[in-house]
Formats: sequence, structure tokens, C-alpha cells
Amino acid sequence: MAAEKAIEVSAEIKDEVAAKTMTATAHLKVRQLILDNKWPPGYQATEQEVASMLGMSRTPVREALMRLQQDGLVSVVPRHGMRVLPVSPSDMKEIYDILTSLESTAAELAAARHLTEEQLKGLERATADMDKALERDDLDRWAQADARFHEQLLELSGNKMLKSVVLNFIDRAHRVRMLTLKMRPKPVNSTRDHAELVNAIRAGDVEKAGTIHREHRRRAGRELLDLLERLGLNNL
Repeated sequence: MAAEKAIEVSAEIKDEVAAKTMTATAHLKVRQLILDNKWPPGYQATEQEVASMLGMSRTPVREALMRLQQDGLVSVVPRHGMRVLPVSPSDMKEIYDILTSLESTAAELAAARHLTEEQLKGLERATADMDKALERDDLDRWAQADARFHEQLLELSGNKMLKSVVLNFIDRAHRVRMLTLKMRPKPVNSTRDHAELVNAIRAGDVEKAGTIHREHRRRAGRELLDLLERLGLNNL
């Protein structure tokens, strides 16, 4: 009896792990479709339609959609499915206010940790890749390297909760940033800012690291919001 009970418990655990894995997979796939603008703002689909597109059952899809609603990427209406939410200029202002504050804190925390050259390699590599991409006028590759830089910076802060919160808001801004990337000035200032930030972190200069990144995010936010206003882009 004990052996049978153990087998039953083991099977339940396996089923639970499989269910969580399916939900995580559904969440990742739908999130990427939204971030890549393959499902643009206003896009609607029923739960069953999403499940069919992903080749999954409805249960993990339902749970994934609820998580995406918490992330602020979709709204879920019972019995009607989901709708991809737009991002307005006022949303972007609030998001950049958050990013300016929290990412500057991440930069300060990283500088305070007196990181080794080995630990700084990820930031150095991302900055070098940004430079190479600009030389080739490849803004898509520049954006990929830029995203790596910011994620690595958050990792080096040593604060997992901070990283989780900031990445969520970076995700929410991603669609707008990518849609407007080629409408904005060539991002040479951003690449320079990143190089200066790496030097400040290497030197353990907490105040300078925070100041550099705070100004970096403020300028990027101003440029983006000015562009949205100039072009009359109210919902993206």
C-alpha cells in the first residue's frame, strides 16, 4: 500500500510539474508574439483560438493569459478571450519614470559590489556589440545588444526582485521602442552612456554610476515621448 501511495504521489508531482511547464511555455510564446508586434495592440482571440495556434490545451493557455494580464500586456474577458492592450504616451511616461528610478538604483547597487573584470564581461561585450551594430547601421542588432546590456546590469545589481520588476516594465515599453527605433536619431549617445557606466561601475563609483544611468534614461524617455507627440501616435 505504501509503495502504491508513493507511486500516486510521484505521478501527481510529475503532472503538476508538467502543467507548470506548459503554462510557462504558453506564457513565453504569447508574450513574444506581443513583444514582436505580431499580435499588435487591439488584436483579439478567444481562448480556444490561442490554444489552437499554440497546439496546446486550454488550461495552460488560460493560466498564461491571466499571467499576461498581470503583466499589463493583455486584458482577459471571461468567455470572450483576450485583447492585446495598447500603450499610450502617458503609459510610456510613467514607465520611463519607473525605469529611470529603479535602473539607476540597479547601477548604484552594481557599483557598490566592486565587481571583477570577469563579472563585467557581459556589459563590455554588449557595449562592443552595440558599437559594431551602429557601424553597420544595423539597428535591430543594436537593440538586441542594448537589451542584453540592461538585463545584465539588472543581474549585476544582485537584487532579484528589482530585476523582476524592471524587466516587466521594459517588456511593456519594448513594442513602442521597436516600432519607433528607426524614426529616432541614431543612438550613438546611448552606446556612449553605456561605456561610461561600465567605467563607473568598474571604479566602484556609486554616485557617478547612478547619475550616468539616470540621465541616460531621462534623455531616452524625452526623445521617445517627443517623437510620439510630434507624430500624433497615441496608442501603440
